[in-house]
Amino acid sequence: MKKTKLFSYVDKGTIIHKLSGLTKLICFLLLSFASMFTYDVRVLLILLAISLIISYIAKFPFRRYKIVFIYFLVFILFNFFLNFLLAPGYGEELFGTRHVIFVINDYFTLTWEQMFYQFAKLIKYLCIMPLGLMFFFTIDPSEFASSLNGIKVPYKACTVFALALRYFPDIQRDFTNINLAQQARGIDTSKKASLKQRIVSISKILLPLVFSTLDRVELISNAMELRGYGKAKSRTWYSYRHLVKRDHIAIAVCILIFVTVLFMRYFVVKDLFWNPFI
Repeated sequence: MKKTKLFSYVDKGTIIHKLSGLTKLICFLLLSFASMFTYDVRVLLILLAISLIISYIAKFPFRRYKIVFIYFLVFILFNFFLNFLLAPGYGEELFGTRHVIFVINDYFTLTWEQMFYQFAKLIKYLCIMPLGLMFFFTIDPSEFASSLNGIKVPYKACTVFALALRYFPDIQRDFTNINLAQQARGIDTSKKASLKQRIVSISKILLPLVFSTLDRVELISNAMELRGYGKAKSRTWYSYRHLVKRDHIAIAVCILIFVTVLFMRYFVVKDLFWNPFI
């Protein structure tokens, strides 16, 4: 049952959960853009600490999302391998120095500059990923739709986003139910089966899953059409929250962080990368 709740919204009553959906969206965008605008490791480490502190306050269940972090780690390792394979000397070009760790051949030479460049990319990814997961973890899908509409996104597109978020736990639950039904019929999808057998068995689950999803889509679209959805140019939102004092404080703090990062980037350091090798 834990897997069926992987992407579902759970209100834990923290100060982060109590913020308006519009506030969460604005703060998420500001902190994400702040992480994107710099490769300065010192600034990125501070932003990473801020994102981890926010995750701790929001009681983010890191154990539940362990599989997501595993996939993220695999992606990072693959990205690092490709960076070194295609451009092993890019770090030297960035920093203008060369400190060799060990030599493989004339082309592949591992340097501290290359390692530091890839470490900066790692910190950048680590800054954004917890923020993205926590944003979806702490916001109700309907509230997310109302927050998007609050920044002038068309309400039809907002409803699509809200329905997509609501579909994640439903699809996971259907997959689990179909998987258990297939196992009851003798189709083994457990870790005891070989990889080839598991792939074949899971492929037999996908077809019923697609049909059940299409049935649900048709049911919802018919219900929305019967209720006259989409005929008006605008709509109100039942889950919309008005901005209160804590929302204004959160937005002000994130704006301050964003402006500080831009100030450091363009007026203090003036370089995309901080160079510790000078």
